[in-house]
Amino acid sequence: MTGNTPEDGIVLTEEQQRRRRRRSVAIGLALAGLVILFYLVTLVRLGPGVLQRPI
Repeated sequence: MTGNTPEDGIVLTEEQQRRRRRRSVAIGLALAGLVILFYLVTLVRLGPGVLQRPI
């Protein structure tokens, strides 16, 4: 059965789906940016020797 019946749940328009996708991509990029920022701050705080330490 196709259509906008209550059993189908919420049906988004093409514009709403496009906006949701762009919002999801923006949130993902912001999250990736924060991960990179925290990584770089950690490297700076620990000093350059952290990359040359023996494992």
